Amino acid sequence: MLRSMYSGISGMKNFQTKLDVIGNNISNVNTYGFKKGRTVFKDLVSQQIAGANGPTAGGRGGVNPKQVGLGVQLAAIDTIHTEGSTQTTGRTLDLAISGDGFFQVNDGTNTYYTRAGNFYMDQNGDLINSDGFYLGEVGAPFNIPTTATSLSIGTGGTISYIDGGVLNTAQQIEIAKFANPEGLSKAGANFYGITDNSGEPEIGIPGLDGRGAIAPGSLEMSNVDLSEEFTEMIVAQRGFQANTRIITTSDEILQELMSMKR
Repeated sequence: MLRSMYSGISGMKNFQTKLDVIGNNISNVNTYGFKKGRTVFKDLVSQQIAGANGPTAGGRGGVNPKQVGLGVQLAAIDTIHTEGSTQTTGRTLDLAISGDGFFQVNDGTNTYYTRAGNFYMDQNGDLINSDGFYLGEVGAPFNIPTTATSLSIGTGGTISYIDGGVLNTAQQIEIAKFANPEGLSKAGANFYGITDNSGEPEIGIPGLDGRGAIAPGSLEMSNVDLSEEFTEMIVAQRGFQANTRIITTSDEILQELMSMKR
């Protein structure tokens, strides 16, 4: 009985984790560039009741092993990097990536990676995101003169503007691509950080060598599908309830055994 109770407990704990992931997905359904999470389970080690036997020379057939599983455990929480829908905004500094890759942003010391392309211009003319992080690598911000007019950004990342009646171009926006983007760690604020399993960033021009092109005047929406999330939430809820029944049923059986003494 205790074995089945602990199996039920492991199921409850892991379905709670699944619900936590689903809740985070739903809460970020309108977050630009957000990538949904997915929970994957695997079974725990099984207790061996009897081993397997092969066929014998006397004509007796083989026997399969007898095992009792001891519950479930968390195999992975994946980040699903499928591309979200593109929303046209018409705003010059709203940028989406059509394909693979990430924008680089930095706080002057550390570089982070993001799919959220809502950028702004500060009072010095530097391009920043909503948290004040500079667009580009550390030490190489994009600066647009405050007197510039007719600012435009091309699909290849080239920034063009007119200043003093002269057409100028601004240090081209580059895209970072990773061998294993699912290996990146979420750092909050739509940022990702490098890990030992993500690989180093391959920096290059948008639209080349497998990197996505820039879609100016657009933003990438979250890739969360509410119908899928609500379906998964029902599955997780029912799974959690079923595991509670395992515990209550085992408790009732133990209660019956205890009552035999009386």
